[in-house]
Amino acid sequence: MDLSITRADHGDQTVVHLGGEIDVYTAPLVREKLDEQIQAGRIQLVVDLTDVTFLDSTGLGVLVGRLKLTRTRGGSMRLVGTDDRVLKVFSITGLDKVFEIHPDLERALAAGEDASQTGAGS
Repeated sequence: MDLSITRADHGDQTVVHLGGEIDVYTAPLVREKLDEQIQAGRIQLVVDLTDVTFLDSTGLGVLVGRLKLTRTRGGSMRLVGTDDRVLKVFSITGLDKVFEIHPDLERALAAGEDASQTGAGS
């Protein structure tokens, strides 16, 4: 499995950094790790896809499911991504209109701070 997963807390936001390939083989681990954060009450998630080199429909399904789960708990999930191949998957499927996708981590975290100050997402 070519996948790395790390996490870091930034105030009330949790960044989950993914690297490598997210496919039918690695998506269950991604789901498990994101679910652990959500179950622990970390529902302001930023999923950093900067180092993801491949994303298939199984991986997309995991991300959509976690987005719905965080929203039902009053949270949010933003993505960070710059890889054209990965971003194209979101564009082709129309999910670029569903997910808030930022070009870098700083902007994604700032958007989360703005949302919590205005009461959105809570």
